[in-house]
Amino acid sequence: MGNPAGVRRDFEKLEQRRLEAADLLRQGVHQAEVARRVGVHRQSVGRWAEELKRGGRRALRKAGRAGRPPRLRPEDLRRIEKGLKRGPEGLGYETGLWTSWRVAHLIEQECGVKYHPSQAWRILRQLGWSCQRPVERAWEREEEKIRRGKQKRWPEIKKKPKKRAERSSSSTKAD
Repeated sequence: MGNPAGVRRDFEKLEQRRLEAADLLRQGVHQAEVARRVGVHRQSVGRWAEELKRGGRRALRKAGRAGRPPRLRPEDLRRIEKGLKRGPEGLGYETGLWTSWRVAHLIEQECGVKYHPSQAWRILRQLGWSCQRPVERAWEREEEKIRRGKQKRWPEIKKKPKKRAERSSSSTKAD
């Protein structure tokens, strides 16, 4: 059965399923039949039956959040978002482009939590931010030179289809 990739678990429904199984077990229904009715593996029902024996229905209540607890609290996320809105210049960078290294630096400055730059993007996505592209072009660009280069130099260096080559001297075909 399991959990399909990318699908969030509904902890309320999972708890309801365990409690439904507990009711069926108390009525004397066999574990295999309980598993079929609630749509789980028989081994899960066996585990729930043990927990039910040891701690009653209370033992089957939802356990809470699964996985490691988050390192950033909601107020930390709000501080990070404010820092993102101030821009990288607020941290002393010269350009207005957020890189993963800069985002990781911001998180460490604002919250005291160190993230690897590759993980800093996870936090951005969580906040609804995405990768960004520079809005402006470089000041140093010389548009006229670029235009001339595209018109004159580019056709010279662009790959052209090869002409039909002469036969190789190592040809295996008899003439």
